[in-house]
Amino acid sequence: MKKTITLILVALMMMCTLTGCNNSGNNNNATPEKVAKIGVISVGDESEGYSFAHLSGIAEAAKELGISDRVIIRTNIPESEEVTAQAENLVEEGCTLIISNSYGHQSFMEKAAKAYPNVHFVADTGDTAAKSGLANFSNVFTKVYESRYVSGIVAGMKVKELVEAGKIKPENLDEKGNVKIGYVGAYTYAEVVSGLTAFYLGIKSVYDKVAMQVTYTGSWFDITKEGAAAEKLMANGCVIIGQHADSTGAPAAVQAAHEKGAEVYSVGYNVDMLTAAPTAALTSATNNWGVYYKYAFNQWLKGEKIATDWAEGYETGAVAITKLGPSCAAGTQEAVDKAIADIKAGKLHVFDVTTFTVEGAQLTDATPNVKDGYYHESESISAPSFAFVIDGITNLDVVY
Repeated sequence: MKKTITLILVALMMMCTLTGCNNSGNNNNATPEKVAKIGVISVGDESEGYSFAHLSGIAEAAKELGISDRVIIRTNIPESEEVTAQAENLVEEGCTLIISNSYGHQSFMEKAAKAYPNVHFVADTGDTAAKSGLANFSNVFTKVYESRYVSGIVAGMKVKELVEAGKIKPENLDEKGNVKIGYVGAYTYAEVVSGLTAFYLGIKSVYDKVAMQVTYTGSWFDITKEGAAAEKLMANGCVIIGQHADSTGAPAAVQAAHEKGAEVYSVGYNVDMLTAAPTAALTSATNNWGVYYKYAFNQWLKGEKIATDWAEGYETGAVAITKLGPSCAAGTQEAVDKAIADIKAGKLHVFDVTTFTVEGAQLTDATPNVKDGYYHESESISAPSFAFVIDGITNLDVVY
């Protein structure tokens, strides 16, 4: 874990130097007041995967557009009134575009948008911009459910390989003969439910006889809780541990079990987990936030409107999976490539209602967001809204 954090810190050291990245709210590297700037309010810093992905995207976009010295970054800002205070400080420093990256920041960002109508505010992962009626308030999310699904295909290929090799033991099967899959989730939000469902459906597209158990930790980033949740799921016989949580806790726990001879594998989130789990990690679903930040920064530079709701996926390269690990099954890359091509071509819809049921029934066009045979995720608003607990998935426990 220390090695992982060290590598990440080195990767972003130069960016933080250029942009005044700090925790105190002071910025000694600010450009002249008369020059418009961009402010960033981040819930974490470069030591955790989610914020690292955002900060990397910001650095990439700012460098490409030649505005690195006009971006002011505030890290480790909690989901509290501190967001409002930071927004006010950034406005005073000349920021006319301010972006935050946590769902819990949203209400405070909306409050700031009302107070400063000449500054545009963007709340990442949020869902209230459209109904707020504010012209200077936007939401953004990626169609990460697409890469979740594809990471599920990677896991499904491994499950199929284990079954065919006779490596699935009785304790790895439920009472119906389904192979047990585990998932470490942060919160019971639609964002998490949408992602874990997409992951599960990706697995089932390769090997149908699977059932998934989910444990929620009540935190986006808690190495200890995530590791403990993974250990509990493995003790229940799960052979794959997926996650919507930001630390290396779960992959590291899986790696430890794997090194003791257990046939168990990890699928991570946000960043490549091969450093934490070199033989147990299969891949991670991830976002390429640089795609959005290039768009938003460009709109800001041109003085043009930033979309109220923005959500893109594989078609624009906004989502991906990380490098396949050495334990992936033969043929995995080909299966991944085909799925991505089908998603881009509109042939594959992640939430195709013919592939799952809810309490024994199939969703119909009478269900909001369902038409043409599938649930249209992240279309009416950018944030995920799929919150159904589909058959085959069990909420094992919620520990918060």
